Amino acid sequence: MADKVLDGMRVAIVVTDAFEQVEMTEPRRALLDAGVKTVIVAPHGGTVEGVNHREKADAFPVDKTLDEVGAAEFDAVLLPGGALNADALRMEKKAQQFVRESDQARKPLAVICHGPWLLVSAGLVKGRRMTSYHTIQDDIRNAGGLWEDSELVRDRNWVSSRSPKDLPAFNREMIALFSEYWNKAGKRHAA
Repeated sequence: MADKVLDGMRVAIVVTDAFEQVEMTEPRRALLDAGVKTVIVAPHGGTVEGVNHREKADAFPVDKTLDEVGAAEFDAVLLPGGALNADALRMEKKAQQFVRESDQARKPLAVICHGPWLLVSAGLVKGRRMTSYHTIQDDIRNAGGLWEDSELVRDRNWVSSRSPKDLPAFNREMIALFSEYWNKAGKRHAA
């Protein structure tokens, strides 16, 4: 049985249609194994559909819409990638506000692949070290971010990775970052 190091933590997984499925399902599985309550948050209700690169994949029920939640309800945020998902989310003012409020509260944020586009559009990357899918490095640099080509970059309350090939390192560091926050906040339950 996995150690439930994050028992009771609530993590918002912010996505819309055409998210890279493995970038949501693998981190979500790692979070669930650690005792986290994950909540799929999207701009619309119903379901969101994943993709496996370019091919349609599975549909997942939306737990809450961006209209129904606030950043204060969650302890951390996961932003999966997928070019179409990230491009659509970056235009959602409520998604921008959600990540802004989470970051202002110094909550941990895990982001992979094209997911940083939302952080760029929310005005959060200036002066932050991060990585992403290589095709959006110019967007990050042009927004004042310090982009590097690494499987994993951790900067304060953020952890970022480039693509599905980095998921083992991403999941491990996401759990480590979230655990540090959880322990500092005094929310870890005694075993």
